[in-house]
Amino acid sequence: MSVDGRTVVITGASSGIGAEAAKRLARRGATVCLLARRADELDAVCSEIVAAGGRARAYPVDLTDADATEVVVAQLLDEHPVIDVLVNNAARSIRRPITESVDRMHDYERTISINYLAAVRLTLGLLPRFLEQGHGHVVVSTSMSTQIPIPLFSAYLASKSALESFARSLSAELGGHGITTTTVHFPMVRTEMSEATDIYAAMPMMSPYKAAGWIVRAVDARPTRVTSLTGAAGELGMATLPGVVTSVTRPLFKRMDRTLARRSRRG
Repeated sequence: MSVDGRTVVITGASSGIGAEAAKRLARRGATVCLLARRADELDAVCSEIVAAGGRARAYPVDLTDADATEVVVAQLLDEHPVIDVLVNNAARSIRRPITESVDRMHDYERTISINYLAAVRLTLGLLPRFLEQGHGHVVVSTSMSTQIPIPLFSAYLASKSALESFARSLSAELGGHGITTTTVHFPMVRTEMSEATDIYAAMPMMSPYKAAGWIVRAVDARPTRVTSLTGAAGELGMATLPGVVTSVTRPLFKRMDRTLARRSRRG
């Protein structure tokens, strides 16, 4: 399946990885359907794509709202006879120790609401069309940190791990019906979400443009996953020696945080 002539639905498309992926896919001939909460920013991305000769439609929606999602799914199905790809990219992250979260269950609920439940709801909404047309590809954006044990992001990583498991089940159950999935394990990417943590200003990160290239690869080549060598090695280590890997990485992450804090203070 090439990108040219395909219809691709992308969530979290008003900025960052989602916006860059939409622009790159449109330049390669895809019709992109842009979903996000922020209507003004979404319209700006859509206008930029159209001005460059691409095909794009903006669908402002709060994907944590079940009724609003039902409406936007109906719009998508009505306006696009064929939908080839869904990219579940919208997400939120919270960096907080578990010991400081004992009275903050709402952090977990809000995170799983967008990162997991919203993605599953949208996927299920488009699934009958995928089955009817005999093909459909679902891309899920997740993190290299689900492959390597990392502290301070328990809410975020739990929600992303759930989404990865859903994608595996989807492929296992419906792969014979033309439904395929790609899980994209991003390293840290310099977006609004990562910039919310001050010390990360001093941390080398992947650019949104390069990260968008991983999404394009997922849409175009449809591998089971897109990841880095570090992520793949971490996943292998956790599958074979999880206790050792966790013990070794624990002090490394603490040292990294101290180093980043010093650099950010100097900066």
